[in-house]
Amino acid sequence: MANNVKMVFDNQMHGIVTGHHGSSQVGPAEGALAAYDMVLGGLGACLNHTFQSVLDKKKVKIHGVNYNIEGEKREEVPTTLKTVTVEAIISGVEEDKKDAVKKSFELATRYCSVYQTISQVAEMKYTVDFK
Repeated sequence: MANNVKMVFDNQMHGIVTGHHGSSQVGPAEGALAAYDMVLGGLGACLNHTFQSVLDKKKVKIHGVNYNIEGEKREEVPTTLKTVTVEAIISGVEEDKKDAVKKSFELATRYCSVYQTISQVAEMKYTVDFK
């Protein structure tokens, strides 16, 4: 299965990325996404999709998830990611389902292809909290 995005830039690093489901400004302008914003955002999107799929298979319901994803880059060139921390704050979980939700998130980190790709260059950490 191939993925495809198209990007168009002016001569000042301001651009538009367009994918199958939408587009966004990229570059240094206010309101635009930088390269690592897109990498970390892609991680969050993939991880959430995988997590929701695991929950669906287990028939476990939640209300929603807020993610805070932080990446620290190395100093040496190439400045690949050194560490990535994913904080998942999950709402609407019944008390007796919290362990199942935590296990589902752990499975999602194993099966999310973007998480696994980034883990080849960065130390990955995650936390799961409930609200």
